[in-house]
Amino acid sequence: MALKCGIVGLPNVGKSTLFNCLSSAKAQAANFPFCTIEPNVGVITVPDERLTKLAELVHPGRIVPATCEIVDIAGLVKGASKGEGLGNKFLGNIRETDAIIHVLRCFEDENITHVDGTIDPIRDKEIIDTELQLKDLETIESRLAKTEKAAAAGNKDAKIEATVLHAYKEVLEQGKNARIVEFESKDEQDCARNLFLLTSKPVLYVCNVGETDAKSGNAFTKKVEELAKEEGAETMVIAAKTEEDIAELESYEDKQMFLEELGLEESGVNRLIKKAYALLNLETFITAGEMEVKAWTYKKGWKAPQCAGVIHTDFEKGFIRAEVIKYDDYIQYGSEAAVREAGKLAVEGKEYVVQDGDIMHFRFNV
Repeated sequence: MALKCGIVGLPNVGKSTLFNCLSSAKAQAANFPFCTIEPNVGVITVPDERLTKLAELVHPGRIVPATCEIVDIAGLVKGASKGEGLGNKFLGNIRETDAIIHVLRCFEDENITHVDGTIDPIRDKEIIDTELQLKDLETIESRLAKTEKAAAAGNKDAKIEATVLHAYKEVLEQGKNARIVEFESKDEQDCARNLFLLTSKPVLYVCNVGETDAKSGNAFTKKVEELAKEEGAETMVIAAKTEEDIAELESYEDKQMFLEELGLEESGVNRLIKKAYALLNLETFITAGEMEVKAWTYKKGWKAPQCAGVIHTDFEKGFIRAEVIKYDDYIQYGSEAAVREAGKLAVEGKEYVVQDGDIMHFRFNV
């Protein structure tokens, strides 16, 4: 399951610095706009302590964590929807992502210029929102005339699409994002998904702060949190420059010591990756054997055959049953054999809804 999150924001808010922390790929972090001209792409692992603990019991040949693709998209500016800066290209890059990580500058630093001269994350957020909304309106208006003509001629699919387009148009014209619109019928939901609107994607607002504000945030981050709460969006505070310093430390112990000095239990990068994963409504099931302990990504609510299909389509087609061990039971009893002996291995059929952390073995016949 290929997952892609796009990092967006105005120039000089710390996007590339954050990307550098997230990925082993090193984006150029320079104090001028458009230093990220091609979208930098990094494949990052989703932190999951459960894999390490299982590996200590199973002693596999390798550990394979879940992954997520992060795209560092160059700084958008006012007028991007009309092609200002390098707007059109960047907006196209956002369209290809599953979720948006929107970085907002919440730190003061006279050595790093701001394109609008002052620090105001709410204004910055609205600039980006407006550009994305204008681009979505353009997409909708270009489709409406043709769709309405087909709907008037009696085309059923066109009637559904016209309803969806009008619902989105109304919201976007009010300066709101498409993601607040909810559709009841599956046909409308499918149609909405296939429009790939920029503002329909789930968003995580990342408040980039200085080192001293890494734990508790500041007045800027509080404003962002209030606004995000109204939208029903997620926020988090991260000190990207400090995270970059932590990432350069060689040993795990040194990194932990640095975090403790800041009063943090876990690095901001780990928290961010986990939040991005959750933002897409994703969970993990695990396969554990001598060859490997591996995390597999699936959509929350999926049933056993769908999850089997993540490993191989034949597993889904010929699904017979799933043998399921709860993670806590595996850790408690120490091996699959001991779990079986304790009667804690469950045999589940096609209607079983897989739970995050389930350790699974699929039986199938093709």
